[in-house]
Amino acid sequence: MIRILLADDHAIVREGLRALLAQEPGMQVVAEAGDGREALRLAQETRPDVAALDLSMPLLNGLEAARQMASWEWGPRSILLTVHAEDRYVLEALRAGVRGYVLKKQAAADLVRAIHEVVSGSVYLSPGVSGVVAEAIRSLAPPPEDSLTAREREVLQLVAEGKTTKEISAILGVSVKTADAHRTRLMQKLDIHDIAGLTRYAIRQGLIQP
Repeated sequence: MIRILLADDHAIVREGLRALLAQEPGMQVVAEAGDGREALRLAQETRPDVAALDLSMPLLNGLEAARQMASWEWGPRSILLTVHAEDRYVLEALRAGVRGYVLKKQAAADLVRAIHEVVSGSVYLSPGVSGVVAEAIRSLAPPPEDSLTAREREVLQLVAEGKTTKEISAILGVSVKTADAHRTRLMQKLDIHDIAGLTRYAIRQGLIQP
């Protein structure tokens, strides 16, 4: 039995995917999450084989959730569900440890196949994703260095979502002083010194929806 975690902030999307998977023999949805942080918690509790994660989720986006899951010794194989077919999104996902990349408009047709592929150890990309990506994956060129740390990316998303420093400290479980230091460092690294600018940057990076 393939155990699956579904994570999407839209309940109707989760319901549709759950109904789709319920028709498949040998598949079981063991948990559902509405944001990335809940997805991490439920993954730790239920230990699914596969985590199907929406890219754009509040508190922690699907890409960062997948990145953290990939660092776990037993971590589930992650499949990212997204509307973005651009190469840069796909490559960043694969570098983060994502095993499947499914375009939402094709999820009904692609998700089941993607689950079977990633469980067998393969990587699955929706047919709508550019073939250029496959060439880039095969390239031996090292990926560009990400100037932000994982924690700074988390803070960036929360700032762009309008969270105060006090709220960020509570969500991340750190002191207000530490949260403020993270925000100051990411502003310095990006050379962006206002909330509106950080929000625009986060939207361009696909961390949040406009």
